[in-house]
Amino acid sequence: MATIERELSAPRHPAPDWKSLSLESPLLAALPESARRLTRSMEIERERTLFSRGDSPQAMFFVISGEVRLLRRSKAGGEVVLQRAQRGFLAEASLDQSTYHCDAVAAEPSRLLALPRRAFTGALAVEGFRDKWIAHLARELRKVRAHTERLSLKTARERIVHFIETEGEGGVVDLNQSKKDWASELGLTHEALYRTLAQMEKCSELRIDQSRLTLQ
Repeated sequence: MATIERELSAPRHPAPDWKSLSLESPLLAALPESARRLTRSMEIERERTLFSRGDSPQAMFFVISGEVRLLRRSKAGGEVVLQRAQRGFLAEASLDQSTYHCDAVAAEPSRLLALPRRAFTGALAVEGFRDKWIAHLARELRKVRAHTERLSLKTARERIVHFIETEGEGGVVDLNQSKKDWASELGLTHEALYRTLAQMEKCSELRIDQSRLTLQ
C-alpha cells in the first residue's frame, strides 16, 4: 500500500527509542539491528483506518500505545472484533498473505512501529528472534482458538460465560474496555449484551461491580 510506504520514509516518523522498547518487550529486544534501522514509529488518530480488507501488506505493525483493532462485518451488519492489539503485534497472519482479510482501525489515538515486510522476513532468519516469534505465535493461536470457539456459541449468555471463564481467573474478570466495545468483541449488539447481563444478574448467575464480573 503506497500510503504506508510513504509514511515509513516520512521525516515526521522518527526512529524508535529501542532502549526503552527493549526493556518492555522481549520480542522487540531480540529484533536484529538490520530490521531496527528500517523501522519507523508513527501516530494515528482515533478511528483512522490503518489498512483495509484487500490491501496488500507492506509492513508489520507493533502497537506501542493505544489500541488498534482488526474488524470484520457480521452478516447482521455489526462489527466483529477479531483482534485488539495493545502493546503488541497486529495482524501477524498477514505476513505471508497477498492481501489483508479484514480492516485495521484505531480505537483510540495510537502510536505504532512500522517494520517493512521484507526487513521483518529477513529478521526471522536470525535464530534468537525466530524462536521468540514462534513462541509469540503459539500464544496468539491459543487466544484465537478461544475467540473462535466463543463466537461459535449460539447464545449471548454462553459467550459471556465463556469469556469470563477463559479470560478471567476463578470465574472473575475485570473488563479493560467499555461494554459497548466488549459487545463487538463477543459478536453481539450492545443491546443484546446489556439485556443478557441484566437477566443473568437478576437470576443471581452473575455479579456486576462496575467493570468486574463474577460468575455466581
